[in-house]
Amino acid sequence: MTDESSLIASLEAHEEQLVFTRFDNADAWQLGSAMVAAATERKLPITIDIRRHGHQLFHAALPGTTAENDSWIDRKVNVVNRFGAASYLVGRRLAATETELDEALGVEPRLFAAHGGAFPIRIKDTGVVGTITVSGLPQADDHAFVVELIGAFLAR
Repeated sequence: MTDESSLIASLEAHEEQLVFTRFDNADAWQLGSAMVAAATERKLPITIDIRRHGHQLFHAALPGTTAENDSWIDRKVNVVNRFGAASYLVGRRLAATETELDEALGVEPRLFAAHGGAFPIRIKDTGVVGTITVSGLPQADDHAFVVELIGAFLAR
């Protein structure tokens, strides 16, 4: 198994394991607040965004971020909404097949970014209902931070 295919398998495992039984406004606040606390403790320059059905439930821009991070969040969220999978997983699948994220896939490239950081809020027996997104770090680190904090939230 190549490094890329083992990375894709690992990302697919995240999707299978990190499934919610429910997700409401209070959950968004609790998870978002935990993400801010962890990022603040680690001095991470990130923007955090949580949406359900397109409704922004939580947003925080930590020191060192700019409006550009918001633009990246929107583009990553569009990938999750269009493909129903984490933006990093979509990006790695595209790279593995040497496929571009463009009009051939039915998307406008300037509105989509298949880079790590947006993760689907998937409800058991329902499907994807929203996104949890981070922008500000290298894409693998954005993804890892989101996955780590979702895992801790679900384990509580």
